Amino acid sequence: MALLRRSETVIAGILLLAMVLIGTINPAFWQLDNLFSLMRSNVIIGIMAMGVLLVLISGGIDVSFPAFAVAAMYLTIKGMLALGYNGVVLPLLAATIMGLAFGAVNGFFVYKFRMIPLIVTLGTSAMVRGFLLGVVGTSMININKMPTALIEFARTDVVTVAKPDGTTYGLTAMVLIYLGLALAMHLVLRHTMIGRSAYALGGDPEAARRAGFDLRKTIFFIYCVAGALAGFAGLLHSGMIWLANPRDFVGLELDVIAAVVLGGASIFGGRGSVLGTMLGVFMLVMVKNSLIIMRVDTTWQLVVVGLIVIAATALSAWRDRRRAA
Repeated sequence: MALLRRSETVIAGILLLAMVLIGTINPAFWQLDNLFSLMRSNVIIGIMAMGVLLVLISGGIDVSFPAFAVAAMYLTIKGMLALGYNGVVLPLLAATIMGLAFGAVNGFFVYKFRMIPLIVTLGTSAMVRGFLLGVVGTSMININKMPTALIEFARTDVVTVAKPDGTTYGLTAMVLIYLGLALAMHLVLRHTMIGRSAYALGGDPEAARRAGFDLRKTIFFIYCVAGALAGFAGLLHSGMIWLANPRDFVGLELDVIAAVVLGGASIFGGRGSVLGTMLGVFMLVMVKNSLIIMRVDTTWQLVVVGLIVIAATALSAWRDRRRAA
């Protein structure tokens, strides 16, 4: 009975029903190439969602991660082209460190000045995007100029299937990276002191301080990890789509926050899980994918995402009130 009351079980049940409904309306949903495409679409949003989950658990809201992701991605690609470097590991490490540094700025202002995380991240997002477009450049780097090693890495498939016409499709190996990062986040949240301190901070900051948790260390860890994941995801995204666009990821914060809240995380902090977040990401991506298959206009897709945000937030608030009562 306890298992049935878990939010992850409810989300999984809703997801299964949604899949059956969508598959009944449009049988093309069950085609293997569409399912592989769905998994591919989960990767970047899912990696970013891990960072957003950590921030939400701590009682904050982060809207700066798309700006950090695009800045780390574009600056890294620019640097690779300037140096003539064609590798994978060092650029991914550079983008991750860059995102971590951006996240540290968020952590500094949130802790040092006790500022509201939403205001801080709105400010840093605007500053980073403004610097990127105003100082670094606005030109798109297309496939002809992109580092080939990065593209080849992102094109790696775990499984490849041939169609009757001779063309092939596959399940991207980037899914394994996503699953690995999700597992690492789960272990941190459930089996480390810093993970417990994040939940404690989101539940009651004063009680967490009295319990002996180092809130400075916790806050910096949370925002640095969120920034690092954004930077890593940004460069990975560039390799997967074969271009670097400094105007990318605009509005992505809505999708990612919607997915995390849909996965059972509380907007008031203190609750959330990696499994629930992964289910929320899959559900959001599946809904958007199905709308595309059904040729629904992109403007109406935004309406649907907005409704999901409102419904998920309302459900979260209602559930919190019930528990408080």
